[in-house]
Amino acid sequence: MGKKLEGNGLWESSRMMLPEHKNRIISDERETLRRIQPVLDEQKQEEIESTLALSLRSHVCVTVILFDPFENEAVSGFVTSIHTHSREIKLQWAEEWKWIRVDQIVEAYIV
Repeated sequence: MGKKLEGNGLWESSRMMLPEHKNRIISDERETLRRIQPVLDEQKQEEIESTLALSLRSHVCVTVILFDPFENEAVSGFVTSIHTHSREIKLQWAEEWKWIRVDQIVEAYIV
């Protein structure tokens, strides 16, 4: 019996971890990596909106950086429509398109 005891007087235990506990630890670690969306000042919002309007008027390609809690996403294309009431833009590239909320955009620039 004495061989099973460690220096602190506790029984030696297994280091095995149950899969559901392992998944919980991984999801907790991922949750700690989550970022908060930055609040853009009025000047930055106007800059983004004017860049989007320029793309619509002049048919020039624009790259928008979309906020994501884990990693930002860059999307490039042409603004083909702007809905001011719902604050959305329609971004088109090749034969694909996507509606994007202006509130998701943290950066926009002409390519």
